[in-house]
Amino acid sequence: MADFIAGALGGACGVMVGYPLDTVKVRIQTQKNYNGIWHCVRSTYKMERVSGFFKGVSMPMSMVSVSSSIVFGVYRNVLRNLCKLKYGTTAVKPSKFDIFLSGYAAGGAQILVSSPADMAKVRLQTQMCPPNSTTCSLLTGPKYSGPINCLLTIVKEEGFLGLYKGSSALMFRDCHSFATYFLSYAILREWLLPFEQSHSELIGVLFAGGFAGVVAWGIATPMDVIKSRLQVDGVTKQRYRGVIHCITESVRQEGITVLFKGLSLNCLRAFPVNMVVFLTYEAILRQIKPLSV
Repeated sequence: MADFIAGALGGACGVMVGYPLDTVKVRIQTQKNYNGIWHCVRSTYKMERVSGFFKGVSMPMSMVSVSSSIVFGVYRNVLRNLCKLKYGTTAVKPSKFDIFLSGYAAGGAQILVSSPADMAKVRLQTQMCPPNSTTCSLLTGPKYSGPINCLLTIVKEEGFLGLYKGSSALMFRDCHSFATYFLSYAILREWLLPFEQSHSELIGVLFAGGFAGVVAWGIATPMDVIKSRLQVDGVTKQRYRGVIHCITESVRQEGITVLFKGLSLNCLRAFPVNMVVFLTYEAILRQIKPLSV
């Protein structure tokens, strides 16, 4: 239980740190009217001010807490059970393959919760409507008034399975990235152990968490692009028939580099976000684990 609670709090803190850059990343990946990161930042601020960067944040704040809780809880429990099954005890150093498999299972387990939340987040982030715009509000209006309205509208227009649009791409993204994420963190913590013995353990957690996030997003970005495109597909018209069609059409129209749109932003965002996630997770775990024994 301690792992689930610590994971939830760590995920919530991470969302607040990285959400503005996540909005910019999603818009660059799904819309063709931006020349780059700074153009997207300036355009968003000019049209929607600071609030534009936090569109749809309430849903991820609540749902990421749940999915992060599942990720860390499942990871730790699968890892313990694997060690018990293979070595007969949990008081043993797990192999790198054990860590990889546990991370893979954790990434797959949270898809059921994370897919609808991610769908609402992406739809709201790509919904452009300048503040105090009478044209926008009176003639077209924002299609979605908030996360709950967004989810209900998707169910009404696209059916319940519409909430899981792009979930196959999300599965490919999250299983591999979380496996890499936890493995990278474990390896980096091991490398930094000699440094931690003469300095603060805090530094090891921060750097290992930050770099683990960067490595994971480096692997996840191509499928993240496809996932985002599938999720916004159908708002106006249907363009893609599935994951493979989305990949081939995107590459055909925009070249292979389209799969790496938002890579620099993902890596830039991943370092501080995952520093905070692991720092919060380790700190909370240290406080509540003695109480759960």
